[in-house]
Amino acid sequence: MAEIRAAPDAEPATLGAFEVIIDARSPSEFATDHIPGAVSLPVLNDAERAEVGRIYVQESRFKARRVGGAYVAANVARHLETAMADWPPALRPLVYCWRGGMRSNSMAVILAEVGWRTSVLAGGYRTYRRRVSRRLYDDEPVRNVVLLEGLTGAGKTEVLARLAAEGVQTLDLEGLAAHRGSLFGALAGRVQPGQKAFESRLLGALDRLDPARPVVVEAESSKIGELILPPALWKAMQGAPRIALLAPAEARARRLAQIYVADLDLEALPDVLARLDDRIGKKRALAWAALARAGELEALAAELIEAHYDPAYRRSLRKAAGPLLGEVRLTWLGPEAFAEAAAQAVQILAGRRTS
Repeated sequence: MAEIRAAPDAEPATLGAFEVIIDARSPSEFATDHIPGAVSLPVLNDAERAEVGRIYVQESRFKARRVGGAYVAANVARHLETAMADWPPALRPLVYCWRGGMRSNSMAVILAEVGWRTSVLAGGYRTYRRRVSRRLYDDEPVRNVVLLEGLTGAGKTEVLARLAAEGVQTLDLEGLAAHRGSLFGALAGRVQPGQKAFESRLLGALDRLDPARPVVVEAESSKIGELILPPALWKAMQGAPRIALLAPAEARARRLAQIYVADLDLEALPDVLARLDDRIGKKRALAWAALARAGELEALAAELIEAHYDPAYRRSLRKAAGPLLGEVRLTWLGPEAFAEAAAQAVQILAGRRTS
């Protein structure tokens, strides 16, 4: 039989040695979380996995293995004829399942017999997940974090993207979380990942950073939508030095109105606003809902800035312990302004404080 190699851990250096990483688990397991960059090629789908498990418990281990083996053979055959049809002979695949057991080994045997230099991740997804938990919950805080802060609507997300284009290390938490981190934070057409999947995305991004260089992170609370920032990052953010974006409320209201149109389900705005009753009072919540229904989005944004966004953000700023490195003032908000703001932030990072 062809040789099947064992990949001993889930460190980036190990995973990076393989041209393709195959997740042999069921589609629902893959959707919950998976190694970043892995492709889903299940040897059992969800219904087949449930059936084999039922047979194992209620009938016999032998029958479960026979039925499961038939499903595995058929599914791997389909993958060979479709997803794997154009794979070159020299390809080195890594296969994993839940704990490096029958599912990944069954696929690996077939792939190795075909002629690919196949490896199985020892311990499977559980090994990978232990590494994620260790790095994000047990290890020391992330190094060299710099916060990009600014009141809601000041363009932090846009400036962060410009900094990345300039070669500055950045960590886009809102992109990883699929949420803007504010009242209407859900991004149009996108659903937040689960906590485990978010942590996988986050660790994948952290692994690509040079720890000796600054990494700019948009200032956030400890939660982005329904997701919690793990301690290794949150502790680093709490004491991190800061660059502040300053923009007038009028410009921010115009910018927020544009974002509402582009990113939000406008029909759902009144229902979201109604949830603020306890914080801002029923009368004001009803008035804001009326503005939303009337399409008066800039007026709605202006009132939200005054009564909700700015007070909440200033309360969070009072808890910031890190030093202020510099301020970037924007008189208007648009592509050219964001480019100039990013250039000033680069100078601040380099130690050349601008006026």
